[in-house]
Amino acid sequence: MPQARKNSDPIAEAGRQWAAHGWAEAATGMTAVVSVVRVHQLLMARIETALKPFGITFSRFELLALLTFSRSRALPMNKVSARLQVHPASVTNTVDRLVADGLVERRPNPDDGRGTLVSVTDQGITLVHEAAKALNEVFTDLGLDTPQQEQLLDLCSAYRRSAGDLN
Repeated sequence: MPQARKNSDPIAEAGRQWAAHGWAEAATGMTAVVSVVRVHQLLMARIETALKPFGITFSRFELLALLTFSRSRALPMNKVSARLQVHPASVTNTVDRLVADGLVERRPNPDDGRGTLVSVTDQGITLVHEAAKALNEVFTDLGLDTPQQEQLLDLCSAYRRSAGDLN
């Protein structure tokens, strides 16, 4: 088996191979997509490492933070799903785990007799504030300067808009 070149970029090599095998018109797009997926993996590994001491995943942190930031510290389950942009079944699963850990509670929605509110507990609020300190270390050390971060945000927003994710 041939040895990989030292310090070679496997994603760039995949792009070269894509083009060489007859898909040159899609090679740049393929390389961009694979690069975004790899960056996602790298960032999630850093995030999960930062959150590990707190015993929560990023999806659980996001739900706790959403509730902590809401005025009443509680939201209907369907609003949680919409705001986090995840399937209702995923929200239910995440809430189940957070309830078991004493970080959120379910209660009837007084505005909708059939609906359920999920509310963050004092323990959950404390956890969010502590975990946010660890996450902010990740967020302030991305390896990109502020103009690069803004450019990245602009590019991501442009893609999200073209995909119909933004109004």
